[in-house]
Amino acid sequence: MVPAGANDSAVRDQLLQRYGLEIGAGLGPLAGKVWRIGLMGQSSNTINILTCLSALETTLPAMGIPVRTGALHAASALLFP
Repeated sequence: MVPAGANDSAVRDQLLQRYGLEIGAGLGPLAGKVWRIGLMGQSSNTINILTCLSALETTLPAMGIPVRTGALHAASALLFP
């Protein structure tokens, strides 16, 4: 879900410009409410997953959107026990 107060397209633009990470917007009734992140198949490798989480965890607060931190650390712990 797109966090409350976040400008959906502005966040996606920042992710693309700063990290080369393109995530999709919600479609139809979910437009502006969710992001579609494609980390399946060849793309579902450890580096891509951690890059995506890191980019979100850095970009959102930089844009004034409060987030609960620690997702990157939790994912790393699961991927590298």
